[in-house]
Amino acid sequence: MFAASASTPGEAVVDGTSLVIRGDWTLSDYEHLKGVVSSTLTNLSRIKSFNLSGLGRLDTAGASQLVSLLGAERLHDLASREGAVAPEKSALLCAVCSAMANRPEPELARVSRLTRFLAETGEKTDGIFQLLKTLNGFIGQTLATLFWVLPRPWRWRVTPFVAAIQETGLNALPIVALLTFLVGAVVAFLGATVLESFGATIYTVNLVTFSFLREFGVLLAAILLAGRTASAFTAHIGAMKVNEELDAIRTLGLNPIEILVLPRVLAMMVSLPILTFVGMIAGIAGGAAVCALSLDIYPAQFLAIVERDTELRHFLVGLSKAPIFAFLIAIIGCLEGFKVSGSAQSVGEHTTSSVVQSIFMVILFDSIAAMFFMEMGW
Repeated sequence: MFAASASTPGEAVVDGTSLVIRGDWTLSDYEHLKGVVSSTLTNLSRIKSFNLSGLGRLDTAGASQLVSLLGAERLHDLASREGAVAPEKSALLCAVCSAMANRPEPELARVSRLTRFLAETGEKTDGIFQLLKTLNGFIGQTLATLFWVLPRPWRWRVTPFVAAIQETGLNALPIVALLTFLVGAVVAFLGATVLESFGATIYTVNLVTFSFLREFGVLLAAILLAGRTASAFTAHIGAMKVNEELDAIRTLGLNPIEILVLPRVLAMMVSLPILTFVGMIAGIAGGAAVCALSLDIYPAQFLAIVERDTELRHFLVGLSKAPIFAFLIAIIGCLEGFKVSGSAQSVGEHTTSSVVQSIFMVILFDSIAAMFFMEMGW
């Protein structure tokens, strides 16, 4: 019995002024052969002779790489010499050389800056369209799973839901309260600075109250959750995908959306309205502190003005946006986790993408809602 000879990847060895071609030049080693050709071309100017006697197995892919290295005309002359290579290899090399010699060189089109700008704009626009298409599909899949689970209480995952509420709501409470308190103080200080020149510092109370009830309370809480919770959702689900845990869930016949997405989405829709309410109260408290310290508007007078001038609809307008923002943030965070490709770098990229997309969508929908409520007179 004879052992089969192991295949040797093709190589081009420079020996003084001679270039020796040896090994197998086949499709299976195509990427390796491209590297050999690119590294050898730099030394080709000082080569005087060429040796093909060590050439092993050969196919059209390897022959095309030899043409790229030696040139069609030179390789044709070498292969045509008697005894240089086996007859069948000589015939293949000559055929490939003839085909590639008659092929016209592609002309590089000159692209203007305007054309390049329009092409890049079109690519980015198409990317945004594909992103929105994927997001809409994921929202539909999540809602379909939700409506399927709701009539089946035995499939409700109460423990993950409560744990997600603690993670997204209770743990975020201190930072939301602190941030909104400080922003309320800043808004009151800036408002007092501007209104003082008109002798209307008393309206600082209305400025702080309206801004936090309608906009700042829900907006600041949503942006904080977008940076804090959406990234956590993406990293968690992305790590599970890298570790092939999602494949294991599907192998067990379970639905990853039912197990991983629904508890997080529902928990966010409960947590964000609560955080919004806390943010409203904390922001107004921050404004009241500045009014008491700088404007001699003490808490009793502050509360009296709030009670007299503030309608309930301002509070309801701000609170009504919280569940929508929570749904979008949770959906984007989970979707980016499912899009992780399987490496630590991909987890980082999609985590960053989920934060950026969440904040953008929150601000976009907040501006649309503001224009809608303004036109409705609410």
